[in-house]
Amino acid sequence: MAQVVVSLRIMPKNPSVDLSKIEAEVKKEIVKFCNSQEFKTSIEPIAFGLKALNIIFVMDESKGSTEELEKKISQISNVESVEVTDVRRAIG
Repeated sequence: MAQVVVSLRIMPKNPSVDLSKIEAEVKKEIVKFCNSQEFKTSIEPIAFGLKALNIIFVMDESKGSTEELEKKISQISNVESVEVTDVRRAIG
C-alpha cells in the first residue's frame, strides 16, 4: 500500500490556550493511531489573537479513514475542533 500525507487543523477553545500542550497530546494520538514519527507543525493566525495548530503527518493508506483519530483529538482538553484539510498520496 501507498503512504498518504494527512493535514490536520486543530482549533483551540480560546486564544489563551497553550498550543504546545495540545501539540504534544495530538502527536501522542497520531503515534497511537498509525505509528507515524514524521510530523510537520505550524501555527496559523486566524483572527483576534486566535491561532490554529496545523499538523502534517504520513500514514499508510491501508489504515483507511482518519475519523477515529479526529474523535480522539477532539476529546483533548481545550480543543474546540479538528478538521482534515488535505489528504494526498505521497510520491516516491
